[in-house]
Amino acid sequence: MNYVVGLLFTLGVLIVVHEYGHYRVARACGVKVLRFSVGFGRVLWRRRRGADGTEFVVCALPLGGYVRMLDEREGPVEAHELARAFNRQSLARRAAIVAAGPLANLALAVVLFAGAYWAGMQEPKALFGTPLAGSIAERAGMRSGDWVQAIAEDDGEWRDVNSMTDLMWQLTQAAVQQQTVALRVADRDGRGAHTVTLDLAGFDPREVDSGLARRIGLGALFAEPLVGDVQAGGPADKAGLKQGDRVLTIDGTAVADSGVLRERIRSGVRDGRPLVQHWVVERSGRSVELDVSPRVDAGGGTPYGRVDAMIGAPAAQVTVRYGATDGLVRGAERTWNTSVFTLRMLGRMVIGEASLKNLSGPISIAEYAGQSVKQGTARFIEFLAIVSVSLGVLNLLPLPMLDGGHLMYYIFEGATGRPVSEVWLERLQRGGIALLLLLMSVALYNDVARLLGLN
Repeated sequence: MNYVVGLLFTLGVLIVVHEYGHYRVARACGVKVLRFSVGFGRVLWRRRRGADGTEFVVCALPLGGYVRMLDEREGPVEAHELARAFNRQSLARRAAIVAAGPLANLALAVVLFAGAYWAGMQEPKALFGTPLAGSIAERAGMRSGDWVQAIAEDDGEWRDVNSMTDLMWQLTQAAVQQQTVALRVADRDGRGAHTVTLDLAGFDPREVDSGLARRIGLGALFAEPLVGDVQAGGPADKAGLKQGDRVLTIDGTAVADSGVLRERIRSGVRDGRPLVQHWVVERSGRSVELDVSPRVDAGGGTPYGRVDAMIGAPAAQVTVRYGATDGLVRGAERTWNTSVFTLRMLGRMVIGEASLKNLSGPISIAEYAGQSVKQGTARFIEFLAIVSVSLGVLNLLPLPMLDGGHLMYYIFEGATGRPVSEVWLERLQRGGIALLLLLMSVALYNDVARLLGLN
């Protein structure tokens, strides 16, 4: 239910803001607005307001909206109202009205990002567990318990890393641009600061997706190798493990973090049979030796070990918060960076240098909306800002049927002194519809593939 409510609220807010941008600038330019619609299809709610009797409606299909203006191309216009028709406006005014919708979404994103920063967000600390064997991160010299405090890209300028989310955003941009990045890391207490270098110059941008951290080899978020709730009658209970035990070694090998502990438990199976593992745990300040035999779980096809106990302490969290001015500046910076990154990713998808799997549709948006609602107000505000940026950038693309397509027509008109012919308008509209349907199909396929575990 959270997913549906989150999706409807997200679409409702962003569509209203987008169309309101068109509406306000049209009114400022003296254009008569006939209808302001949120959604398409059957009208669910209707009101007339203002001296012009503008009709405000909410329709059944909330996947867009429109502002209908007085226009001779769409019907007869009385002589005394010709000056208020959209098609009679100057090129600059028509362009301003069309561009106002996407720009309203980008302006909203600045405010929303700033609001999230003002409220403060709980985010995972950039504190990592053991890197994956043979990975870029391991070759760079990263170790369990490394706390990433700053990052520098090719320009050599160090930027503070406030959280795991902040780090992954900067690493994603670097991976897309195939840059080498330097990380300033320290231990989890902030001591022993040193620099490691992640060579992303040869990284394939087509592999930039939600699994980027694992492809780089960054371990899971660091968590102490603690035993949590122990299920009665399970292998951990039978072996004598207690809640709060800190695992020191398994079969003589040190256990650095919860990620290593989970992996050792999973690998406690050979030829479909459990192995007896010798554990040394710290309990109440003393060492206790136990023999643990994981049970075999064949779920997913490949047998692996389980001990029926919660493993690992909660990952460390930090509160990211900025003051009034800094929050607004950060909001503007993030809106700009997100816009530029979105355009780069779209460009790379067009030329085949990035995977089309990065396209998300309504199912993914609903899922992310529901998850962000559960994570708190600040996280949902941030999610709204990200989608608002995407909507603004998408609508500025020079594709027929989008605002950017109309701006493309106006650029042609400004350069040649004549509008695009009706014949070409019809051809471009048909091509634009076909392209948008193709993009929507790919996005929906990606959504379904994720749900089925195919992506």
